[in-house]
Amino acid sequence: MNEAIFSGELARLCGVSPDTIRHYERVGVLPVAVRGENGYRRFPREAVARVLTIRRALAIGFSLAEVMRILRQRDGGAPPCRTVRALAGEKLDDLDRRIAELTARREELVKMLEEWDGRLARTPDGEAALLLEQPKGNES
Repeated sequence: MNEAIFSGELARLCGVSPDTIRHYERVGVLPVAVRGENGYRRFPREAVARVLTIRRALAIGFSLAEVMRILRQRDGGAPPCRTVRALAGEKLDDLDRRIAELTARREELVKMLEEWDGRLARTPDGEAALLLEQPKGNES
């Protein structure tokens, strides 16, 4: 294999552990390495770009299954650009939904803390303010 590199070198060049390289190989996002007579796994130097692509996709929220689908499409000769764009759009929509949910939860918590501050101010030292209990008159 011309310009082949050992799996440990591939891991080092990509800033990942050798276990990560083995995992990527096992799940199929990285082609199976060629084994030398000594049993060491060797990858073509182009595997560096592939692992870095995988890492970038994972960092922006793609799952390994999605990365595998994209890479299979690319390896099969079909540009996956529209698939990548569609998946990224779905991830953005999901992120926006989660941000809205977290913002609403934050607003509720701010109101609750304001209420608790008032209850604590009215509670004599040594007595329980029962912060997690529903205040009287607010049963719903």
